[in-house]
Amino acid sequence: MKLAVLGCHGGIGGARRTTALLLDDDVLIDAGMGAGELSLEQMARVDHVFLTHSHLDHCGFIPLLADAAAFLRKRPLLVHALPQTIDALKQNLLGGKLWPDYSVLPAVDDPYIRFVPITPGETVLLGHRRITPLPARHAVPAVGYRLDSGKESFVYSGDTTDCEEFWMALNAIENLRYLMIETTFLNANASGAARSGHMTAALLAQGLARLQRPVALLITHLEPGKEDLIMAEVAAACAKFQPVRLEQGRQFEF
Repeated sequence: MKLAVLGCHGGIGGARRTTALLLDDDVLIDAGMGAGELSLEQMARVDHVFLTHSHLDHCGFIPLLADAAAFLRKRPLLVHALPQTIDALKQNLLGGKLWPDYSVLPAVDDPYIRFVPITPGETVLLGHRRITPLPARHAVPAVGYRLDSGKESFVYSGDTTDCEEFWMALNAIENLRYLMIETTFLNANASGAARSGHMTAALLAQGLARLQRPVALLITHLEPGKEDLIMAEVAAACAKFQPVRLEQGRQFEF
């Protein structure tokens, strides 16, 4: 499995793009602004999108993605998400006021988008690839994902604050190699992190103390303009794991 980081920022500004990960050439994990880096031909090759939650920085390009390459596609775009996330998108993003409802257009029996409900813990099998939603705790219903090639696993937390069930799930992954996890706020903004369901370095260290496996630690979703300060706190609090700031354009093979 190959994974390309199209976007990994906690906001916009300059070259920053919000989260989108391209798995091989046919699967997107989240569809933030990073999805706009794809060419029309690349968009047309994407058959599946797995969403972590309903916030715009992670799903906002779904309508544009389905629309832009529709003339090149021969089948609907399958959008895998929690039932609550699907409801939020249909009611607010695809309700006809902000964008046409492409889950029923251009025809009910041949739409541009087809939603596929997911359940935490239940694996979706795509050929040899196993994609499993993992528990997360955010301001809205959310999941992370385990991407399992059989040989190794790459885990992406999505947006989450500390979640004991998430760390328990990681401890059960025997072939765990990478952990891409958000740390959005400085420790001084612990109250903001609590309100919005995000991580600080202190919360990340608290979670990692439960982890019983070695892992390559990748830090994502940093608050724009405060990236260096947050990474300094992460480096101090989680030095044992040698955390690395994730960069757009990075590619992984596992």
